[in-house]
Amino acid sequence: MADELLLKGVQVSAGGVRGVWSRHGLMTKIDRLLRLEEVSRKRRVKLTEQQIQALERFDPEYRERHIEVHFPGDLVAVDTFFVGTLKGVGKVYLQAVLDCFSRHAWGRLYTSKLPLTAVQVLNNHVLPFFEEHGIPVRTVLRDNGREFCGRPDRHPYELFLQLEGVEHRTTKVRRPQSNGFIERFQRTLLDEHFRVMGRSKWYETIEEMQLDLDGYLETYNRKRPHRGRAMEGRTPYAVFKAGLKDAKKAARENPNQEESAAA
Repeated sequence: MADELLLKGVQVSAGGVRGVWSRHGLMTKIDRLLRLEEVSRKRRVKLTEQQIQALERFDPEYRERHIEVHFPGDLVAVDTFFVGTLKGVGKVYLQAVLDCFSRHAWGRLYTSKLPLTAVQVLNNHVLPFFEEHGIPVRTVLRDNGREFCGRPDRHPYELFLQLEGVEHRTTKVRRPQSNGFIERFQRTLLDEHFRVMGRSKWYETIEEMQLDLDGYLETYNRKRPHRGRAMEGRTPYAVFKAGLKDAKKAARENPNQEESAAA
């Protein structure tokens, strides 16, 4: 408060402001937003609604920072993403899955968004990956799409999760930031892959699109260092492997879930 009183009414030139930014490594808007979030967290400064909105636009994970994810499989986020329309094929949807601890991602393309396709990507690709590494998926975070939720005693996706012993949570209605982990992944996928390939290649089948997507995900998961909270310049697969010890320990302490995942 004392600093605010001392600066009140003091005029600073644009060059002076840029000089301060330069000395403190704050030349870009992203750098300033990251510093704002850091300061607000350490000093418990109350942010304005406008500042919160700016942080959310920059990083959809902002509202999810209170979620504690301790090891791979602790929380897996899922979502359906409309990719576009393929001539002669129709609408194309991506079933995206992301391990929130490691950011390791999976993606399968379909011509519909149905409970069966949502089940298929988990059953055929995600759960086998976790089983190969000897750990279960504990919790799935999903939105309120019809492919993910319905009557627990009838809906295929609900029944599948019950069968696998996986807990499921839902995001807040009309708040995509509630599933910020996978929203961030989808934005990266759109900017770095789908838009790039859409300008450089003509697809005729969904299988061709899937083949290129698989190549991108191989690089994303195993070759490309990631920035961000807890990543420390590592690849998602490296972070995944680093967390296996804690995941296996948690599975031993919860044998019922471990047996369900191994069944």
